[in-house]
Amino acid sequence: MTLKRSRLFNLLITNVVATTFLSTAAISLSMLGAAGCASHQYGHVLASNDSDLVGSHAAGAATWNPLVDESVAKLLSRCPPAIQTVGFDTIDGMPVGGPIGSALANGPATVCFVGIENKSAEELGDFKDQIYEQIDSQINSAETFRGISRRMVDAALVDTRLRPDSLFLPDNRNRFAASLGRQGTPVDYLLYATITSGTTDRNKSSQRDYTLTLEMVNLHSGDFMKESAKLRKGYSKTRAGKWWNWGLFDQADG
Repeated sequence: MTLKRSRLFNLLITNVVATTFLSTAAISLSMLGAAGCASHQYGHVLASNDSDLVGSHAAGAATWNPLVDESVAKLLSRCPPAIQTVGFDTIDGMPVGGPIGSALANGPATVCFVGIENKSAEELGDFKDQIYEQIDSQINSAETFRGISRRMVDAALVDTRLRPDSLFLPDNRNRFAASLGRQGTPVDYLLYATITSGTTDRNKSSQRDYTLTLEMVNLHSGDFMKESAKLRKGYSKTRAGKWWNWGLFDQADG
């Protein structure tokens, strides 16, 4: 009788151990399967009329693209056309007009885009180069301006051992312009871009105001123009927080 109980007890222990092992193995396999599924990523090409993805934690394409378009458009609308100074000669006593030399007389004015200064609360990451290229391309597309290669700008900064923010001093500007001139690229304007932000917190929601400012400095006269574009963006822990703070009908979800 004791022998039978011992066998039954051993059989019971064996079943329990086997069941526990199988359960653990099943859980492990399910976790591995879930991890495998989570590692998959799918992509698709966006059409030109598709909306940009709105970032859930920081600014993204839906923020930077409109800021670049608006600020560049404002700046170009204010910039003067290429200067053509007119002199007068006489032929048989009659005045004849004709262009004489000036800094901007031989075609489009040359713009040196120095760089982007980020003073916002966020890191720009790979968007910094993206913003630079977008601004540079739009400036170059204007009929009255011609940009200088970024590689030549970087080389001139290395040659003069100057930082972009130190070019606000006249002597440094002259050294920088002289370095570019030796490379065969005279400069008419220096262009700076600055990104700033302001954050308003309210419980678990926040609003961040982004500003992109473009400043163009005339290297010959020292005059400058500034234009900026602003965009506000809300962040919430829940979708209900978005509705509570900004209303039910805001379609820019993120």
